Amino acid sequence: MFLLRHQTDAGPRWALDSNFLPPDLTLGNLLELSAEAVATRLSEVVTAQAARGPLLAPLEPQHEVWAAGVTYLRSRDARKAESQAAVFYELLYEAERPEVFFKAVGWRVAGAGAPIRVRVDSRWNVPEPELVLAFNSRLEIVGYCAGNDVSSRDIEGANPLYLPQAKVYNGSCALGPKIALTGAAGLADLPINLTIKRASEIVFRGETSTASMKRKPEELLAWLGRELSFPLGGFLMTGTGIVPGDDFSLRPGDVVRVRVGELELENPVSE
Repeated sequence: MFLLRHQTDAGPRWALDSNFLPPDLTLGNLLELSAEAVATRLSEVVTAQAARGPLLAPLEPQHEVWAAGVTYLRSRDARKAESQAAVFYELLYEAERPEVFFKAVGWRVAGAGAPIRVRVDSRWNVPEPELVLAFNSRLEIVGYCAGNDVSSRDIEGANPLYLPQAKVYNGSCALGPKIALTGAAGLADLPINLTIKRASEIVFRGETSTASMKRKPEELLAWLGRELSFPLGGFLMTGTGIVPGDDFSLRPGDVVRVRVGELELENPVSE
């Protein structure tokens, strides 16, 4: 089953697969329930009205998106190569405590087809394709979507303390196109693919799998919730295992396609 958020004449509205849910139903309400109860609730309230309208990012304005870093060996190696403080990334990869940071609020997140951006004060910008966990108020995984953690590698590489500026800015986060409802068991070996087109030509292609993650998704989620509460649920980006080389940087006009499992998220890069 999939949860989708459509734009309608009456405002945003959720759908289950191809049928609308009641207009007053919110994702926040659903994520107050246990993971088991979410599917039951959806089956009870789904309507016979066919869903239509452009897709929006599958979250609500109040939801928070957090992110974990250096969760794949490839990410560790790339960060070491780019940084003037490489030892910290080696220590982080081997540490018990993961890197977890705030990425975006829901109203700032781009959905499928919406533009992403690169910072004007950065010369080296890359997309980071990621499995994104959708979780409830009890920190249970209820599903996943595809995500793009757009990052300025030269800014982070200059000093790890610049990470918020490298990661958090307008147009730096995309999620979508919908939430695939599943528990942790369904995330063990999902393929992740990244394709970047420039003037209709593929200029980068990469692939990995969630099986290559050093830390399990539920472990990352447990660390996020250790001293934080999420009464309406939230989203956690789980890190990337695909990093373009230092000879590549995103440009306005590029089109970035992220595929996680059976979900495909495509976004153009704007000025």
